[in-house]
Amino acid sequence: MLSVHEISVGYKELLAVQKVSFEVREGEVVSLVGSNGAGKSTVIRTIAGLLHPKTGEIYFNKEPIHIIPPYEIVRKKISMIPEGRRLFGRLTALDNLLLGSYALDSKEEIQKALKNVFELFPILKERRNQRADTLSGGEQQQLAIARGLMSRPSLLMLDEPSLGLMPKLVSEIFRIIHEISQKGVTVLMVEQNVFEALQISNRAYVLQTGCIVLEGSGEDLLKSDLVRKAYLGM
Repeated sequence: MLSVHEISVGYKELLAVQKVSFEVREGEVVSLVGSNGAGKSTVIRTIAGLLHPKTGEIYFNKEPIHIIPPYEIVRKKISMIPEGRRLFGRLTALDNLLLGSYALDSKEEIQKALKNVFELFPILKERRNQRADTLSGGEQQQLAIARGLMSRPSLLMLDEPSLGLMPKLVSEIFRIIHEISQKGVTVLMVEQNVFEALQISNRAYVLQTGCIVLEGSGEDLLKSDLVRKAYLGM
């Protein structure tokens, strides 16, 4: 579904990502894991069109997407949940969800998308008329994910979905991500919480200083000496 081929991405003269290549197959949960500053978020922002590679190419369903603007990428059924949620705090939860549906063509599609996210996130149905900035941290993260699902993507990308959440809420967010994948949405996730991410990943790639240094199934990487020592404290 997604093919990233030797992309290098930089800020001014500094390369944050160097010749990174990986793929995501339909129906998979794939994680990019590593420490803070490894280049994970740069990769996912480049796929979303917010950054442009200095070299390399990105293909989605065999079409190049590294040369088109972000709003066109959304219309190709790719959605990104940004780090830090980036909600519109003074708007209601419902208004935030409706903003996520701008790429849909009809009221019927929007209502179907709303029905689906309310089934997945029943608390948001209860809170739909509440301002986003009055929701709890866990509810805000659910709203951010739900807003991303409103465009009915075939590929959902999440940038640090567990950031800033209590341990109990972290487990709940990863349960929800797994449930989304079970409903047929392909997932690409950037995450510092290596243990939780690998537990639900079909495959994963480990980034260090802008380069992929290890790849494999989530299960295999959990057993890797490098991963256990560097990221799991074992």
